[in-house]
Amino acid sequence: MQKKINTDEDTHLKLMRLLEQHPNITQRELAEQLGVSLGKTNYCIKALLDKGWLKIQNFQDSKRKLAYAYLLTPQGMVEKSAITVRFLQHKMDEYERLRLEIESLRLEVSAEELSQSKSGML
Repeated sequence: MQKKINTDEDTHLKLMRLLEQHPNITQRELAEQLGVSLGKTNYCIKALLDKGWLKIQNFQDSKRKLAYAYLLTPQGMVEKSAITVRFLQHKMDEYERLRLEIESLRLEVSAEELSQSKSGML
């Protein structure tokens, strides 16, 4: 069985995907896109920096005084791929469990409907 993806990994994956697509995005915009607080966004960015998965470029000449570009490092790209594989496997396992539960419920409903129609005929 695959390792279950945790919420931090889920947030890190979403964060890395956003940063890869929009390297000049602000932390406030990231927080909004992720649906988390600005503090949690900052915490996650720092965690990715500490792990060596992300680097930041500061543009001091920018009109925006604190303009940054967030870039995934080669190690960050590898980790993003590994997390994506775990996430995909987790979702596929979840889908299979739901598919089986839905099929079981359909059989249960069909059996109840059959039972009710037989008892109504008597």
